[in-house]
Amino acid sequence: MTTTTVETPAPAAGPAPAGAPRKQRGRGRRGPLASLASHGVLTVAALTALFPIAWLVFLSLGPDKDDYLHPGGIWKKMTFDNYSFVLGHTNFFYWMKSSLIVSLGTTLIGVMVAATTGYAVSRMRFPGYRKLMWVLLVTQMFPIAVLIVPMYQILSDLRLIDSYLGLILVYCSTAVPYSAWLLKGYFDTIPFEIDEAGRVDGLSPFGTFVRLILPLAKPGLAVAAFYNFITAFGEVAFASTFMLDDTKYTFAVGLQSFVSEHDAQRNLMAATAVLVAIPVSVFFYLVQKNLVTGLTAGGTKG
Repeated sequence: MTTTTVETPAPAAGPAPAGAPRKQRGRGRRGPLASLASHGVLTVAALTALFPIAWLVFLSLGPDKDDYLHPGGIWKKMTFDNYSFVLGHTNFFYWMKSSLIVSLGTTLIGVMVAATTGYAVSRMRFPGYRKLMWVLLVTQMFPIAVLIVPMYQILSDLRLIDSYLGLILVYCSTAVPYSAWLLKGYFDTIPFEIDEAGRVDGLSPFGTFVRLILPLAKPGLAVAAFYNFITAFGEVAFASTFMLDDTKYTFAVGLQSFVSEHDAQRNLMAATAVLVAIPVSVFFYLVQKNLVTGLTAGGTKG
């Protein structure tokens, strides 16, 4: 008796196990190459921005007015004599006093006027409120050269030529329109319900503005204050025209005293420019916490 064996085929091998799933990159995360590229671009941008400042400081250490022509020789003869001369033999401290008075005065008055204007247009609907904002915008279209003559005549009639108040008012006339537009856009982002809550609590419209709205608008106010300060601090045309006494010159005008028709003391100009940057840097440090927030929030609504 013979037996037959039936061979059953071996089960077919299943598909090979798939490899481990690829790790998914989270949203907002960049790969190493993209991160390296972005850091490289930011580094180059930072160095590009810092180079003029470093070069200015380097030139200010050269003792001769022509050292900028051969800057390599400054390394062997660096000195702080330029700073000593500027601080001790020029009207530097008069220029600083004038610049701070004019810049801080413009900042205080300009922000106050712009804030009330922006809040009124943002919250109140009175006849011509839209035209008011367009008029403020149109005033920015006129160049300084066109405005100098009529402003000089007005200040002369008011006997404000060669006075800090006159120069402050001139700067406010150019800084307030832009600041009003900026703050109007920022006030639009603050819910109107806050105003209604203030009215329910018995606050007047001005009390609501001062006690509730202004504390919430600190970022926008910081941007407006910085713009007003920089506008007044670095302006030359108005200051050189309306200020006649050299002890009332601002920094921007005082720098021109180092340049004559046939000569230019560039080493002293560089040292003065470095010293001039200190007040601006301090003011920027004081407002920088709210500066970015105010710049971005102010443009969300028109």
